[in-house]
Amino acid sequence: MRRIPLAIILLAVFMTVSCAQEKDLKIGVAIYDFEDLFISEVRNAIVARSENDIPVTVVDAEGKQQRQNEQIEKFIEEGYDAIIVNSVDRTASGVLIEKCMQNNVPLVFFNREPVKDDMAKWDKVYYVGAKAEDSGRMAGELMASYWLSHPEADRNKDGVMQFVVIKGETGHQDTELRTEYFIETLLEKGIALEKLHEDTGSWSRREGYDVMLSFISRSGDRIEAVFANNDEMALGALEALQEKGYFKGRYMPVIGIDGTPAGKAALENGMLLATVFNDAENQGRAAYNIAKELAEGRVPDSDAVGYEIIDGRYVWIQYRPLPGLLLSEK
Repeated sequence: MRRIPLAIILLAVFMTVSCAQEKDLKIGVAIYDFEDLFISEVRNAIVARSENDIPVTVVDAEGKQQRQNEQIEKFIEEGYDAIIVNSVDRTASGVLIEKCMQNNVPLVFFNREPVKDDMAKWDKVYYVGAKAEDSGRMAGELMASYWLSHPEADRNKDGVMQFVVIKGETGHQDTELRTEYFIETLLEKGIALEKLHEDTGSWSRREGYDVMLSFISRSGDRIEAVFANNDEMALGALEALQEKGYFKGRYMPVIGIDGTPAGKAALENGMLLATVFNDAENQGRAAYNIAKELAEGRVPDSDAVGYEIIDGRYVWIQYRPLPGLLLSEK
C-alpha cells in the first residue's frame, strides 16, 4: 500500500471537525396554546433569550394533544437538537418522552410537569417550573391578612369566611395544589371557612367571567371572598363583579396568581386585592439554557445553566407575593 502523506490526513481530519462545528443547531418549542397569556410571556422570554444564539422554532398546539404530538414528530424528523415542551396534557408526556428517547432528542418541559415515573424514563428529560403549593400558600396568606385586618370583610358577622374558587384547567397540577394550599393556609391562620362554590374557568378570562356570574346568581351577597387560580380568571371575575355593582361603594376581595401585566394593572387601580408573581422571564430563560446545553451535547449543570438544578432534573423558579393597595396601606 502506498503511504498517504501526513498533510492529507491532517487536512481530512480538519475538514471533518470543521463540518461538525459548522452544523446548524436548532431547538423546537412546542406550546400548548398561544392564547394563554402567562405561557405567552414564557414563550416570549425563550425567543428573546435565543437571539444571537441557537435559533428556536415555536409552534402552537391550539390546545390539541394530537396536534402537539405531530408537531414534535416533525421536529424529530427535521433533525432538531433539543425540544422545549409545554404539554397540552401532562399525562401524555410519557409518550413524547419515549418518542424522543428513541430518536435521542433531549426534552425540556415547562409549566406542566410530567409525572415522576415519566421523568424517570430517560436522563435527557428536564423540567422548569414553580412549586404550585407555594403560590397557594402565598395567596392564602394575602387573603388572611386582609380578612384579619378588615373586620368589615365579614359582612354577615358570623365569624366565617364564605368564599368561592375559580379553578384552572382540570388535571393541571397547579389547579389542585393552588386551591388545596390556599384553603389549608387560611385554616392554619385560624380562619373559619365555608366554600360556597367551586368551578373551572380553564385559565380563561371569559370563562372566569361566566363562572363568577353563575356564583353571584346562586349566592349573591353571601360571597365574601374570591380566589382564582390565575390572574386571567381573576380579571374575568372582577368584570362580572363590577357589572353587578361592586367597587362602587362595596368591595369584594379577589386574589389571582401570575402577576401578569394586566393583573398588576388591576392591583394598581385597587380592583384586585393581590396576586402572586409567577416569574415567566426566568422560567423561559432557564428552559432555553438547559435546552442549549443539551443541544450542544453537554450534561446541564447549575453553573452553565445559571439556575440551580435540583435532583439532577428540576429547576424551580420562586413565586413572590404582590399585595394590592388595600394590603400595602397596612
